Amino acid sequence: MTAEFRRLGKRGSYRLGQLRAQGVGEATRPVPFQPHFIRRDHRWPAAVWLIALLAGSVLIAGAAALGWWFAPFIVGVLAGGANWLGAWRARIAAPAVVVMAAIGWGVPLVLAELHGQPYAAMARVIAAIVGLPASAVNGFAVTLLVAAAQAVVGYWLGRALTPGVCGSRVGRPD
Repeated sequence: MTAEFRRLGKRGSYRLGQLRAQGVGEATRPVPFQPHFIRRDHRWPAAVWLIALLAGSVLIAGAAALGWWFAPFIVGVLAGGANWLGAWRARIAAPAVVVMAAIGWGVPLVLAELHGQPYAAMARVIAAIVGLPASAVNGFAVTLLVAAAQAVVGYWLGRALTPGVCGSRVGRPD
């Protein structure tokens, strides 16, 4: 009986090594988590994307000055198509598109308010209509959320319309 207690917990005790012979493999160590933000087949450097996002913000701002409220959607579709070429992860590109749309619509709103146009009063009315407290900040936030929603929907549509996106990335994390 004492021999059993001495063997307890020691390697090779109770013929557990024979399990490998029966088709059960040896346990492998887990691979440590290594975060990465771009794919291995990533094709464009970050500077190209930053310039493209800045150009998208300028396009949205120019269209907002012309009264084209749908410009974030169109620029989002273009960004989704460009993502097919650049191969950035969606979890990185989608927030960048949101920031692009917010800057593209936010800068003209702030500049118009600084030049004396009554956008703050209109923003208070928008906030009150939506059911938020009548504040210019709430109205501007709703406006920027609409721009961000348009851009994200456009981005996902652009990704869906690009050739080979769905089929070529099956099994790869996005």
